[in-house]
Amino acid sequence: MTVHFIGAGPGAADLITLRGLKLIQSCPVCLYAGSLVPEEIVKAAPAGARVVDTAPLHLDEIIAEIETAHARGHNVARVHSGDPSIYGAIAEQMRRLDKLGIDYDVTPGVPAFAAAAAVLKTEFTLPEIAQTVILTRTTMQASAMPPGEELEELGRSKATLAIHLSIRNLGYVERALTPHYGADCPVVVVYRVTWPDQKIIRGTLSTIARLVRAAKLTRTALILVGHVLDAREFRDSALYDAGHEHVLRNRKTAKNPS
Repeated sequence: MTVHFIGAGPGAADLITLRGLKLIQSCPVCLYAGSLVPEEIVKAAPAGARVVDTAPLHLDEIIAEIETAHARGHNVARVHSGDPSIYGAIAEQMRRLDKLGIDYDVTPGVPAFAAAAAVLKTEFTLPEIAQTVILTRTTMQASAMPPGEELEELGRSKATLAIHLSIRNLGYVERALTPHYGADCPVVVVYRVTWPDQKIIRGTLSTIARLVRAAKLTRTALILVGHVLDAREFRDSALYDAGHEHVLRNRKTAKNPS
């Protein structure tokens, strides 16, 4: 048997990949993060499948479910939200499976930051404004940030930031980033991106904490910081510039319009 770690995407049921959906449809066991994965997705499991919400379970209990499936020769769809490579908590599960000799693979999903860019109709990398996107979080109740990965350090890059798991830490976000980005730097908070109850709150580093507090958002939100978020004046990318020559396109000139 195989355990298939599957990224279910950010929320909208139709944003799961075809591969991920087909795996769920074929597996007699489906373990899913119920607080973050739409019920519509796991309803695709075959009739009679064992479908378990792992939100109230701890790691040992999840592994016990997998071991039982392994003993019966049943493939497992282990469904996580977003893309499991980002704050997916799959590494410790895979480490356990390695010790048990249980086979597994991973199917990627649409990450929340990409879904947020789509919803906002924006690009996080614009010529001469930002060419780097940093995915990060802040220290809350979970593990502390490793040395050198604090916002005070990451902010020096002035890159576009996608800050996860930190909606209750906006005061710190403002203090850490204002010296690098300025108090008027645009910030967008996207709550439950692509879900039916999605909310988008726009502000700046100096105003976003107040706006989010007024909206009473306390979880499941992504914080986006960067000057790309309100940029209107920027140079066109060289990718489609008529004067830019690359292996698939010759430079266009007045003498050679083709």
